[in-house]
Amino acid sequence: MTKPRTGQAPPKLNRDEFHLRFAGSFKDPAFYLAQEAIAKIEEIAWDNYSHSHKAPFTTKAGAEFADPDYDLSIEWRASRDKLLVAEARQKDSATPSRVLLICGSARNDGSCPGEMSKTFRLTALAQQVLESAGIEVDLLDLSLLTSDYERHIHPCKGCVSTAMPLCHWPCSCYPNHAQRQVNDWMADIYEQWTAAHAVIILTPVYWYQTPSVLKLMIDRLVCADGGNPDPTTTSGKNAEKAKAIEMAGWSYPKHLAGRAYGVVVHGDVAGIEGVRRGLCDWLDWMGLIDAGARSKLDRYIGYYESYAESHATLDHDHAMQEEVKNVAKAVAMAVVELRANRLSVPDKGLQLPRPK
Repeated sequence: MTKPRTGQAPPKLNRDEFHLRFAGSFKDPAFYLAQEAIAKIEEIAWDNYSHSHKAPFTTKAGAEFADPDYDLSIEWRASRDKLLVAEARQKDSATPSRVLLICGSARNDGSCPGEMSKTFRLTALAQQVLESAGIEVDLLDLSLLTSDYERHIHPCKGCVSTAMPLCHWPCSCYPNHAQRQVNDWMADIYEQWTAAHAVIILTPVYWYQTPSVLKLMIDRLVCADGGNPDPTTTSGKNAEKAKAIEMAGWSYPKHLAGRAYGVVVHGDVAGIEGVRRGLCDWLDWMGLIDAGARSKLDRYIGYYESYAESHATLDHDHAMQEEVKNVAKAVAMAVVELRANRLSVPDKGLQLPRPK
């Protein structure tokens, strides 16, 4: 048995350090009149932190899980149950077709930039095409992470690299009430991905990479590719148990495989091809199916031109607008083929000799 390697994590904060961190949320003078109440809340928060109250709401897992007596998080179970409903609806041939549109820009006019993103405008073009084809659309605007109060996608903790079965589907790392890692948006995002017959990701390039808001979501979707749907098998986050399960043999279930996808990447100087390839490679790895060559687009909007005039440049780039519409049209056609079991996947039956 391979023992988990330990020694990196620092000790917990002492009481004084905890106070400084906690008080940072209440520096606005508007809170001064409530200092006594805040102090009482701080004591409760300190007790939760020092005693590691990660999941204060639990219930016995029950007969559908490997360990029926395990105290399972009620919040995790609620997220899992929503995925089961979404998956059943997605597979029901009588339900309307559904596409998830993801706006990957961090920019909107409700935060510091003071202007909407070009990505949002391109997303709206795709939405018009899909809805005109009778397809239901879920719009996931990741820029809300920068403008909404207490909306978070907390970072992936890398459980999968300890052992794949330690990475639960859906993610069980959050919420962590002891560390105030709450209001995690991913619970809703997992449901949107599960309910979709296809996904279109539209994103700008930030420093040769995807924007951080998009990368946060991508990392947290690792549990969709091989994740463990039963946290009781690992008694929550027991690393030794997870390692033993993986070494005994793990199937690496691809929970989102079989959905179609399209990608739109735009930039102004460099990096569009690398970001487009990275996104498509990731989606391919998860078992999604591209909707053809026209569904994978990378283009510059105003190459080496003024940032200040970039929206006006997009106004005049009618070819770019039509290419984005073509991505949506390709995905719409792929959804029809997919739901009729006509979408060609030549390598579908091949067994991976090295699954991971």
